[in-house]
Amino acid sequence: MKPVFCLLSFFLFSQTAFAQASGGSDLSNPVVMVIVLGALSLAPFVLIMLTSFVKISVVLSILRNALGTQQVPPNQVITGLAFVLTIFIMVPVARQMYQAAGTIANTRDIFSEASVKSLFEAGKQGKEPLRRFLAKHSHDKDRVLFMEMASRLDGQANQPPQIGREDFQVVIPAFVTSELKEAFQIGFLVFVPFIIIDMVVANVLLSMGMHMLSPSVISLPFKLLLFVLVDGWFLLVRGLVLSYL
Repeated sequence: MKPVFCLLSFFLFSQTAFAQASGGSDLSNPVVMVIVLGALSLAPFVLIMLTSFVKISVVLSILRNALGTQQVPPNQVITGLAFVLTIFIMVPVARQMYQAAGTIANTRDIFSEASVKSLFEAGKQGKEPLRRFLAKHSHDKDRVLFMEMASRLDGQANQPPQIGREDFQVVIPAFVTSELKEAFQIGFLVFVPFIIIDMVVANVLLSMGMHMLSPSVISLPFKLLLFVLVDGWFLLVRGLVLSYL
């Protein structure tokens, strides 16, 4: 079983087991508690690599650099806003995963054959909405690249290629690469108007002979004014959220 599939299945198992245990007051089961704690340890990986957090956080960081406001907004605000928008975007996917996974029977006897089958079946069904989300927002070119590289690695290990375009081993790195690519494309579009303002202010100061005055200090109020007049936060947040529809 592939390592990535194991991580995802373990996370899905723990989510469903926690929901079932909460309904039946079975949190005293030590195995259930271990699964829940294991899921919490995987939460940062899932949040960063399998959601929209990467693109949103990169775009917001590029915006701050384009404005030239140094540490305004601070890193905590950027991370918090990216986290809130990520939750807003991923809630429908998480709801589909929970509904697809269903409930696990016999959590009190979790080592029974029926319980183990229920766990694996819940993980198998619950991961499909996440797979569809990752495949939808990953570029075909990136998926083909990672599929070819995975096939080459299997060939070097003297194993027959068993990698498909929809495998998590392919769609996860393709999704992250696609998110970074789109984030830099958006960042370029965000940078352009602010660079124009910097160039205009620098040329005006040069023509007036004010060589000792920093252009960035003079252009900062104009960039903030432009961003406020066009309602930049509304346009940026709206564009980021709609890019996942």
